Amino acid sequence: MAAATTDLPLVYSADQLLDSGGYDSPLIADGVRCHGGFDEDGLYRSPRTLHRGPAIEAWQNQVVREGGELIQIDRALMPPQYPNTQQAKLLLQHGVRDPIVRALTIISIVEGFGAVIRDVAVPDLSECVVEPVAGTALAHLSGGLFEAHARDESGWREEGGHKQMWEAARDLALENPKIPGDVLLRLMARGGQRQRPEGPLPELATKLERLITMMAQVLVVEVFAEGTFQWGIDLLSDPEVSAEPTRAGDMVRFIQSDESPHVEYLRTALSELRARTLRTTDGGTLSGREAVDRVLHRMLSDMTRRRPEEQRADVRDDLATEAKKAGVGGSFLDEFDALQTAWSAPEQTGFEPTDTAQG
Repeated sequence: MAAATTDLPLVYSADQLLDSGGYDSPLIADGVRCHGGFDEDGLYRSPRTLHRGPAIEAWQNQVVREGGELIQIDRALMPPQYPNTQQAKLLLQHGVRDPIVRALTIISIVEGFGAVIRDVAVPDLSECVVEPVAGTALAHLSGGLFEAHARDESGWREEGGHKQMWEAARDLALENPKIPGDVLLRLMARGGQRQRPEGPLPELATKLERLITMMAQVLVVEVFAEGTFQWGIDLLSDPEVSAEPTRAGDMVRFIQSDESPHVEYLRTALSELRARTLRTTDGGTLSGREAVDRVLHRMLSDMTRRRPEEQRADVRDDLATEAKKAGVGGSFLDEFDALQTAWSAPEQTGFEPTDTAQG
């Protein structure tokens, strides 16, 4: 990070946090006017960052200035994409297209689901947190930050968002492929197989527990998605398998740029909570560090196990059948497996809880 700017304001209106400013030309994705746009030099600028970017910088500077630390999730915890770039390329080169079309379509659908973040209830933090929260990212969650995130993901009014941009990247690269009819069923089955665990913070008011859990979950998903973005860029930019390598690859690069503020405001708000003291329902208190670390540890432990399993199941369950339909011989699967990225989850998440309550 560049040298801290200390004179940035700490309080912003919702209108400011949702302001994109002007563009010299719009971003058109597959005929849809999308958010963001280009400056006079042709460089892409993400939406709703005119004030949101400086605001996040100001809040992060404040965390450090007050002796706190910004949460950092170790990238070593991020499982590799399955299939990896070389495996995906092999599939496309042999006409086994459905696994890649399905994966890109699921990504676009999940991005559209991101709009639900605007419906997350933010409790009265003055009742839940001992220390003041004025002039923090926490104080702006329901005052523009959640809404900006929602609009980025699913679009807003006549503008498309990441859902439409991923669809455009897929259609540009793979020339408007036929979408497998089982995409939604697979996505629903994946969610239905998960058991909802007991809340990780039973000491806290339900709204506060849900807020912390949701922000931690979305942060982990956003951080892990960085590997997905790079996979999309590498694959869809490859002229050997992409019909529009420049335009398709750039579309994913634009999405990747847009996602940066999401990671930054979420880790800032959680860092602010981590540096504070939380009131429990029995009249005591709980260290914010203990609460946030407990949730992040659970999320990261689950994601490092579940994500590789789910991605592999999405591809492997029908791969032999799909390869046979494409007329690919038996040795193809051996070649595919030989390209797999070796990976094992680190033993530590970096957020191992101490179980130290206060009060």
